[in-house]
Amino acid sequence: VQLQASGGGLVQAGDSLRLSCAASGRPANNYCVGWFRQAPGKGREFVASINSYTASTAYADSVKGRYSIFKDNAKATVYLQMSSLKPEDTAVYYCAYRTDFAFAPRILASQYDYWGQGTQVTVSS
Repeated sequence: VQLQASGGGLVQAGDSLRLSCAASGRPANNYCVGWFRQAPGKGREFVASINSYTASTAYADSVKGRYSIFKDNAKATVYLQMSSLKPEDTAVYYCAYRTDFAFAPRILASQYDYWGQGTQVTVSS
């Protein structure tokens, strides 16, 4: 499975942005996709994830109420809609994928098998 993350850019605080994670190869019908981010000098942190089996989602506390993750199975794409962006949201955003039949979405980076190349999101104040 190959993942292509896109949609990053330079925006101002308060703006919105939508990231896309497109899967190619042979993605499974049951999967979990997560978004993680890494700011300069910091470790990779969980942002949001979605489980296709149950359509359940999980969010980091720092983005709850501002970010929304959703999927389009027909396009084999998972989106991360980001609103009310803050300068502290600035990071490289990565999407990750694993085949999954669990009921709950995964929130640990170590639980994912495939990773996209990352897309830069920069929020100016």
